[in-house]
Amino acid sequence: MNTSRIALVTGANQGLGRAFVEGLAARMHRGDLVLLTGRSHERVTDAAREVTRLPGTHARVEGRVLDVTDKEAIVALAEDLRTRHGGVDIVLSNAVARLLPDESQAERADEFIDVSNTATHTILRSFAPILRPGGRLVVVASTLGTLGHLNPRLHHLFDGASLDQVEYAVESWRSAVQTGTAQEAGWPVWLNVPSKVAQVAAVRAVAAERREHDLAVGTLITSVCPGMVDTATSRPWFSDYSQAQSPAQAAGAVLDLVFAEHVDPALYGELVRFGKVLPWHDGTPPVEQDRILTP
Repeated sequence: MNTSRIALVTGANQGLGRAFVEGLAARMHRGDLVLLTGRSHERVTDAAREVTRLPGTHARVEGRVLDVTDKEAIVALAEDLRTRHGGVDIVLSNAVARLLPDESQAERADEFIDVSNTATHTILRSFAPILRPGGRLVVVASTLGTLGHLNPRLHHLFDGASLDQVEYAVESWRSAVQTGTAQEAGWPVWLNVPSKVAQVAAVRAVAAERREHDLAVGTLITSVCPGMVDTATSRPWFSDYSQAQSPAQAAGAVLDLVFAEHVDPALYGELVRFGKVLPWHDGTPPVEQDRILTP
């Protein structure tokens, strides 16, 4: 059975995801494999070829078609990696649905939740069990993922919740958006707030069940905030990019966490930004008139 290290990145065609692939391919070794995934065969194939040609690339890079809204496809990929390679070593869950400020949040809710939340739940369920000892599973979220950004009426849905309970809360939120009762129930208009809180809550749920075993074998499951990054997805939301990082800069801090020799127990299952934990209960519910929030 292949004992080379296997890494997987979702949402990897461009921006931060592409930078993750480039960084992994440079830091991993010859014989290791980085899977660059996205929905378009042509785009992932071209991107993998381009990364392979970059100076400093060591690992093998392959494009793999993966639509993260297809649960069966995620499950099938995990099973393929388990069967062919005995598992996976690094998973960076980075896919996000692009949303513009002038678009209706309610009309885009289904796609946004499917990509950011339903996919995260499926990735956690499918890939956490096949992480090899010393593996890393990282979900890219943001500072908006701390519980305090939600109305206190909603905290009980996510605080200390199991993954099943987080999934139920997300579907309840989706239903409320569809029926026009979300604001009455306390949900913010801006989709990114409950979506990120739910992502972090999902990571916390899985980590709580695995903590003792994972720390014993040097495995890390966590969520990260990469900070403000200048990408096509984030640029429409900000007027001042003077402090924004390039995708490569933002990827560097996350990859430092991935390649750390030892797992810091304080970071396990938490939301981490530049190597420091963002307290779960911090944050303030957003003012809906000001939807342009700092990541």
